[in-house]
Amino acid sequence: MTNKKTIAILFGGCSGEYEISLKSAYAIITHFDSNKYEPILIGITRNGEWFRYKGCVEKIKDDTWFNPGDLTRAIVSPCRETHGLIEFEKDGPNFLSLDAALPVLHGKYGEDGTVQGLLELAGIPIVGCNTMSSALCMDKDRAHKIVGLNGIRVPKAFVINNMVDFESILNQAAIIGYPLFVKPVKAGSSLGISKVLNRSNLLAAIEAAFLHDNEVIIEESITGVEIGCAVLGNDELIIGEPDEIEIADNFFDFTEKYSLVNSAIHVPARISPQKTAEIKETARIIYRALGCSGFARVDVFLTLSGEIVFNEVNTIPGFTVNSRYPKMMQAAGYPLEQVISMAVELAVPS
Repeated sequence: MTNKKTIAILFGGCSGEYEISLKSAYAIITHFDSNKYEPILIGITRNGEWFRYKGCVEKIKDDTWFNPGDLTRAIVSPCRETHGLIEFEKDGPNFLSLDAALPVLHGKYGEDGTVQGLLELAGIPIVGCNTMSSALCMDKDRAHKIVGLNGIRVPKAFVINNMVDFESILNQAAIIGYPLFVKPVKAGSSLGISKVLNRSNLLAAIEAAFLHDNEVIIEESITGVEIGCAVLGNDELIIGEPDEIEIADNFFDFTEKYSLVNSAIHVPARISPQKTAEIKETARIIYRALGCSGFARVDVFLTLSGEIVFNEVNTIPGFTVNSRYPKMMQAAGYPLEQVISMAVELAVPS
């Protein structure tokens, strides 16, 4: 008999951020409190196949986990009576109850409310944001509208879902002014995002963004620095030390986020204590306005004049060796092991 809580950790997934999910999951698994929790590892392939994984954790990090000897086909049962997994063993189905589930699935079909909806349907507590907040935060247009209604400045922008009237798009872009950003409305890790310097590059940028979503947002470029806030909590919130991205070339795209070749991240951010306090309060307002729970990373811009402008919320931020969220929490005195345990306790209190 054991009093450990069984916590499913979902990794992989069929999004463009599959590799990052593996690295984040590895970091979380290797910092799990094994005295309190029993991790149940659920691997999802690029094609969307689900498996219970029982092999070496190192194989997750180097993407060699997908091998028959370590796998059993498994799914989350939507039946609330099961409250967990169905494993398809050779001698028949095996039912495994779960105390909670932690999706470590960046981007589409993991961070956008789809998996969270399945877990809520099954009655399994989620470590992290729920279905509604996950979907809202993934949607750049709707998240900006809600945050704007709460008195926080957001970039000027407009959304398109086709290019039938490209001349109209050009006119609206001219009103915003160049340079500007073209982004998929619902995608993560800067996938499909382009910085456009003039109208001659706009069409190619829109086409690239449409590869990742059926809606594209064209957005004002904010001159300033990007500041992040790690937030942990439900009712009472803990804010990590804000970080600052120093960018030497263009913008913080997918490659740069995980290589840091032409940029640096400063923790804490190189700003005054007064501005730090203001940004933390802004992060609290945004986190609550979008219904976040568990944990999330709130990103804002700080303009040259000191104005705070909302950028986005990542409901499943990266947990790789270069990731910002754990570094911000560590700078505030919370090591990764403690952050993970606190997040789990928020979902399933002792």
